[in-house]
Amino acid sequence: MSYLAAAITLGFLGSFHCVGMCGPIALALPVHNKPALLKYMLIVLYNAGRATTYATFGLIGGLIGRSFVMAGFQQGLSIGLGLILLISVFLPAKINLPGHGFFLRIKTSLGRLFSKSRSSSLFAIGLLNGLLPCGLVYTGIAGAAATGDVIKGALFMAAFGLGTLPMMFLLPVIGSSISVSSRNKIRQATPVIITVMALLLVVRGLNLGVPYVSPQISSDGTAACCHQDRPDKTKWMTCEKPGSHSGAKSAH
Repeated sequence: MSYLAAAITLGFLGSFHCVGMCGPIALALPVHNKPALLKYMLIVLYNAGRATTYATFGLIGGLIGRSFVMAGFQQGLSIGLGLILLISVFLPAKINLPGHGFFLRIKTSLGRLFSKSRSSSLFAIGLLNGLLPCGLVYTGIAGAAATGDVIKGALFMAAFGLGTLPMMFLLPVIGSSISVSSRNKIRQATPVIITVMALLLVVRGLNLGVPYVSPQISSDGTAACCHQDRPDKTKWMTCEKPGSHSGAKSAH
């Protein structure tokens, strides 16, 4: 379950970036004149929409990663994803992303939902919010792909969404007290978080034999997770093939 801990950590650290990027959306949620309990429930509903979109991305990422694992390219996938993320850190801040028209339609749809000011729109707002371009979400998808498993990929991104929940829950409640300049300063930490994640992906793919960080991966895709001493002084290695959900022990 170490990948879930990594996903929650990434989400929590990334949520400070969300203060700068998604702050205007969270602050504009039609919840401010609602009774306290209903207000909190609606904020959770909004975040559930985001988490649903993230989990869907994770499922797709895991499916792509699984195809690389089946082809025996798991190490190359991890290193390649890490290098792509590193390169993205040094790209110009303002760059025309593919699918510009698609993102424009999403923003238009969000505008319509906000203009209605309906509580029932909160989940849909969260769903669409999760579709907006975000470097940290792309970083999470890369991590989901690196799991090499559809279910693990979906769980990775769901855990990522869970990690963002504390900050994204508090933002609509106390967000008005956070100035625009403060949000911009918080957003500047994003490249650091992406760089750390990218380096972890590269190290993971280098096959260094470090349990959980850079496990030794054999030619058949079996990864050594940990070693345990037996009473007879021999070593038992717990191995798990990427994409499987159970481990098999072999004596060494």
